[in-house]
Amino acid sequence: MAGDATGEGRLQGSRLPIPLADLRAELDERLSRITTRLNDYGFDPFGAKPEYARRVALLAALLYRYWFRVETDGIARVPEGRVLLIGNHAGNTFAYDAAMLAMAMLMEAEPPRLVRGMAEYYLPKLPFFGTLVHRTGSVVGTPENCIQLLEHDEAVMVFPEGAEGFVKPFHKRYQLQRFGPGFMRLAIGTDTPVVPVGIVGAEEQSPAVADVKWLGRLVGSPAFPITPTFPWLGLAGFLPLPVKFRMRFGEPLRFEGDANEDDAAIEKRVKVVKKAIGKLVAEARAERQGWFV
Repeated sequence: MAGDATGEGRLQGSRLPIPLADLRAELDERLSRITTRLNDYGFDPFGAKPEYARRVALLAALLYRYWFRVETDGIARVPEGRVLLIGNHAGNTFAYDAAMLAMAMLMEAEPPRLVRGMAEYYLPKLPFFGTLVHRTGSVVGTPENCIQLLEHDEAVMVFPEGAEGFVKPFHKRYQLQRFGPGFMRLAIGTDTPVVPVGIVGAEEQSPAVADVKWLGRLVGSPAFPITPTFPWLGLAGFLPLPVKFRMRFGEPLRFEGDANEDDAAIEKRVKVVKKAIGKLVAEARAERQGWFV
């Protein structure tokens, strides 16, 4: 009887079904362990608003736990303090890989971390995305913004493939595209460890059959993917397939030298990270028996 009464109280008090109430309580506990400086209006120095992020986090946690059923390996390797999380990129309609990486660091890491994203320049200009990007802790991906975050000992995730990795035809899945060198110059210049992350699942969540760039330009985007559901189903086309995500975190890498070295010297270090990510992706792909398991 006591258990029933407790369950009813939780259901009535939270106005959520018990599994959702439990997930909200877990999120609140982990978010309460993250400290950040807020002004009188509830914003941190980088435009994030924890109360807004809390609401978004519940939906992301549902996707993380029950839709994508994310499995992580090696997350304890992520060091405390400033760190660059460098991953392979995919998604086509929405960056669920970035969202799930952020949720992994919130739900699985000890202590929990609020991960900062480096958003493409065009994203804040898109309807809805501008508010989402800033309120949840991401910033426009300029070197100056990233340096400020790292100087505050933040965890920053970067996807060096950029739009070329995010939108690509399905036959090129898991083929790593060119890595931009900017993250490496930042890592060297700020003495920040780099943790390679291999993500499997994002390539199949919304497989692209085409990219109509002229339509993308109409909405201020460098790409416009065509998938089996988008744009045919409207906003519902953003709903991903319930594929299983796997994330592998590699050993932290440190790089020395001069951040202003020529591109050839920087590129050699970038290739080390790209090779590490490729190995992690291959290992995660070898583990699975299909898209959904």
